[in-house]
Amino acid sequence: MKFFTTAVLLTLGIGVTFPALAQIVPIQSLRQSDGMAISGTVDSVVGHNFTLSDGSGEITVNAGPRWNREIAITPGEQLIVVGEYNNDEFDAHRITRASGEVITLRNGINQAAAVVGLSRPE
Repeated sequence: MKFFTTAVLLTLGIGVTFPALAQIVPIQSLRQSDGMAISGTVDSVVGHNFTLSDGSGEITVNAGPRWNREIAITPGEQLIVVGEYNNDEFDAHRITRASGEVITLRNGINQAAAVVGLSRPE
């Protein structure tokens, strides 16, 4: 039920921004790869890392070093994260909040966004 609620909130909040919402990969099904999107609720935050859960599992998301870009992620937030999965961690390239705010973190976003059908940054 929590996963369904998350999916509905994300669809209502930013469905227009993300026409490829159905291509989001459940955390439990992640395999080492780049260019994928995950969505879920932030459980905890430590520095620039946060734990995201989607009902199928949870994963640590690395939002890069603080010197690169200061971001404020808080527990309970609903997010869509585009990036790459590697060594039991998800490296975020772009984070989208339920409000539609997009936070671009890494240069690899163009390839990742293209793979999941998301618009490229300007």
